[in-house]
Amino acid sequence: MPIHSLLRLFFLAAIWGASFLFMRMAASSLGPAVLIELRVGFAALTLCAFAVYFNKKLAFFTYKKHFFITGALNSAIPFLLFAFAAQTINASTLAILNSTTPIWGAIVGIIWSKSTPSKSMILGLLLGLIGVAILVRQNSLTINTATVTAIIASRCASLSYAIASHYTKHAPKLSAFDNAHGSMWAASMLVLPLIFVMPIREMPSQTVMAGVIALGIVCTAVAYILFFRLIDEIGPTSALTVTFLIPLFGIIWGNLILDEEIGPNTLLGALCVIAGTMLVTGFIRIKSLFKRHTL
Repeated sequence: MPIHSLLRLFFLAAIWGASFLFMRMAASSLGPAVLIELRVGFAALTLCAFAVYFNKKLAFFTYKKHFFITGALNSAIPFLLFAFAAQTINASTLAILNSTTPIWGAIVGIIWSKSTPSKSMILGLLLGLIGVAILVRQNSLTINTATVTAIIASRCASLSYAIASHYTKHAPKLSAFDNAHGSMWAASMLVLPLIFVMPIREMPSQTVMAGVIALGIVCTAVAYILFFRLIDEIGPTSALTVTFLIPLFGIIWGNLILDEEIGPNTLLGALCVIAGTMLVTGFIRIKSLFKRHTL
């Protein structure tokens, strides 16, 4: 992998790791709906500014069905679910749970193609479940209805990402920028009615609003452009390795900014989830783990 692509990969992981920090900071005061409407709204406006500057026209109404499906599965639904979970569980745990997306992707793929899972996949799924169980038992989480609901919401958010990734394989072939731009406008329209059901709870501080703006512009608009650029440079498989790095930055940002404790359960849970994800996605296999080298 070229050094410039590697640097972009780490920068993207740092950005997406920070997104859970910003959601954790703002979810309680703004509420999930207002927070995510601001996130996708700022992202859509930023991408619109890029489109105007680079003279990129968006055929939104021509592909409106595609944009609404993508906007729902890849943005509106998972963003809302993570924002809901952020009211209860910490940023580092959210980042780790997000890394289970490839595991869900493998499950959806197995169901979609009616194939039989390999031993590596089965072991990976078990490790992923064990990792989540360890995270639930960590000192910063109290096992109650709110915590369990937040964990389930986070897993459903990852499942939504996984379904979106399989949908895109059969979706209209548009440029990466058009997909990001159109889906953000669609997501903003989908989330907008919810702000009347889940209105703002209290006026946010300047720090919270700065975080929300960064969440929309940097962690969504810029991050999507960066991610699609990586796909063009190194391919989708290599670009998805960012999933393994996001929990690391999520833990670091949570500890540095929000003073979230990095305990042994956090590290062990993260290790199980990441190892499980790598087994499920085929980055490591059981045979390679136990392979004996002979002289």
